[in-house]
Amino acid sequence: MRVEKQLISKEYVARLNASPFFIVVDYTGLKVGPVTELRKRLVRSGAEIHVVKNSIFKIAAKEAGVELGSLAGQLAVVTGQKDISSAAKVIKTFTSEFEKPKIRFGVLNNQRLEAADVNALADLPSIEVLRGKLLGVLQAPATKLAVLLNTPASQLVRVLQAKADKDGAAAPAAEAAQA
Repeated sequence: MRVEKQLISKEYVARLNASPFFIVVDYTGLKVGPVTELRKRLVRSGAEIHVVKNSIFKIAAKEAGVELGSLAGQLAVVTGQKDISSAAKVIKTFTSEFEKPKIRFGVLNNQRLEAADVNALADLPSIEVLRGKLLGVLQAPATKLAVLLNTPASQLVRVLQAKADKDGAAAPAAEAAQA
């Protein structure tokens, strides 16, 4: 392999090793303007897309410890530092608008995901939403316990307040009757 291709291959290996996931898309027929828009959207979600040469990418993936099988067509690779769900959402939304690119497959923690799996990940809520839901589930028992423990005390206070109000209202009436 030529020196230039070796350098590009090393760059791809570094990019694949730095990302916990990658998604391979077929961008055939996508013009420069929409590709630029897709890049901008992916950057906002913490990901990036790079057009790759299939033969070099296959070598880089093998060096990174990922078996891809055969690659054909015009491929681009989406990598990122955040969760795969947000990048998959951007691609799925973009595909619904422009009908391109087509998700071919993905890899998450060195495990291959088919296009349907990547689309399923796109339908998941973001990691922040999932964390919020988990926190709510964890806090619910503690909240119910605090309410349960406070209920008898608050009921006692209400009874005493009602008694005090009743005694206070009865006192002026008794004074009026004596006068």
